[in-house]
Amino acid sequence: MPQATVHLLRHGEVHNPAGVLYGRLPEFHLSERGQRMAEVLAEYFTARARTGAKIAYLVASPLTRAQETAMPTAHALNLEIHTEERIIEAGNHFEGLKVNRYELLKPRHWAHLRNPLRPSWGEPYRDQAARVLAAANDARLRAIELGGDRAEAIMVSHQLPIWATRLSVEGRPLWHDPRKRECTLTSLTSLVFDDDGRILRVEYTEPAAALLPGAASTPGA
Repeated sequence: MPQATVHLLRHGEVHNPAGVLYGRLPEFHLSERGQRMAEVLAEYFTARARTGAKIAYLVASPLTRAQETAMPTAHALNLEIHTEERIIEAGNHFEGLKVNRYELLKPRHWAHLRNPLRPSWGEPYRDQAARVLAAANDARLRAIELGGDRAEAIMVSHQLPIWATRLSVEGRPLWHDPRKRECTLTSLTSLVFDDDGRILRVEYTEPAAALLPGAASTPGA
């Protein structure tokens, strides 16, 4: 079986002036900066394709911000965007709220704060990693089918599912401090597979790093 790489791409900056945890809520669009980030990623992948990278398959979460992030790359590389439910944002009890200490002190939330290791306020980390890895394996196989050996796939997803997946692949505890996730806006967490379908390594890059200063990066979950 040929080798392949699957790039987990976090979406660009979202227009979210209220600073709420948007989770799976619909119609949270990219900001102007987020649109530029998406364009930078398209330029990055186009440059790689020109030097021989075989980027053969493009997948995106069904949420608006992920679809909008994928569009410039789809146009640049003439790829169809395949919507993939398994890489959607994590479910979260606090969706739609501005999460701060005052909100967390409200008694109606206490039952959802009892177990941060799972976490009790949303979808279990292990479930997120499992669904993303299953989708990544399918994307790997499809990319190989279309592009052959060393083909690449792009999956536009969300910070928490991507980070949970990386922690799982690297054998680290899934519980973590959300402020310390290494998964900035439009960053790439790339899973490099060997010819047996095993993950050899994880690579991390920030093609749009120049646009990160000043960007709002409220976690989606």
